[in-house]
Amino acid sequence: MLPDADDLPGLLLDLAVPHEDINGLVAQRRRITRDPGLLRLLEECVEELFRGPEGTGHPPDLAELFDGAPADLNRTFPVYVFAAAVPRALDRHRERGIPPEISRRTLADLGRHMAAHRRRHGTTGVRAGRWLVRHFRGELFQLGRLQFERARLGRRSAPVIAAAGLDAVPGTPCLNLHIPDFLGPLTPSACDRSLVWAREFFALHFPEERPVAALCHSWLLDPQLRRYLPVDSNIIRFQDRFHAVREDSEPADTEPVQFVFGDPDLAVAQLPRRTSVERAVGDHLRAGGHWYIGHGWFPFPVGQAQVRRAQARQATVE
Repeated sequence: MLPDADDLPGLLLDLAVPHEDINGLVAQRRRITRDPGLLRLLEECVEELFRGPEGTGHPPDLAELFDGAPADLNRTFPVYVFAAAVPRALDRHRERGIPPEISRRTLADLGRHMAAHRRRHGTTGVRAGRWLVRHFRGELFQLGRLQFERARLGRRSAPVIAAAGLDAVPGTPCLNLHIPDFLGPLTPSACDRSLVWAREFFALHFPEERPVAALCHSWLLDPQLRRYLPVDSNIIRFQDRFHAVREDSEPADTEPVQFVFGDPDLAVAQLPRRTSVERAVGDHLRAGGHWYIGHGWFPFPVGQAQVRRAQARQATVE
């Protein structure tokens, strides 16, 4: 199930695993392949990863299985699970006609999260094992600057979207939009290109789903950011794309600290003030304020025009 020691480095590079992590992971591979119990756990994790229906927005939670690995493998064992899952993940992509380049960039999110782990802890590992299940199941795709996850409207979002005149009930297909780190500024032009690409992509590869809306749940949609950032900033212009779904009353202060500074446990008093976003996040917390997850949506029509453009793009590639 795992690639052999000669092939594993190449696969890890394809997954954007940081170069400094590769030798250790290849050496540690022997620990797993020589332990029947760890091999069984690895196989069980891969089977569970692909279990159940796709596109619900609620993929299997492998956290308990990951925790079954020995303590010294706690942060690296998921890497081997995802490496072993690559062939089945690519099979799912090929069944849908998804181009290899999109597959590569989507699965490379493993390496991005390993880079984030190394930035915070200085060691090899990944803390986003539960999150990355989506990528390998064929439920989330990297399309330019943004990521798009196949999902379904919930009981709280569907009535809000229906009130705006869309055909929306709980269970209606939608897309959850995510903003990955290490991909440069969140410029309006980059977002525009991603959205155009996504309309064509889902029209061609998932024509039966026809999502009615794109939703985003992120601290970047907290309206308090408008107090600190200019109206023409990338973040505020990103917020302007969305209608509010609801407001959270539970603070989520560690979210912006983690994504802006790389470590949610940093002392608020010592947060740097080098950029406008750093100043906004830190100054607000130092003044006794809190940050909240914002919940927004906008219509995401996919019609015949998108289908035709997607088919034309695919024909050009082929």
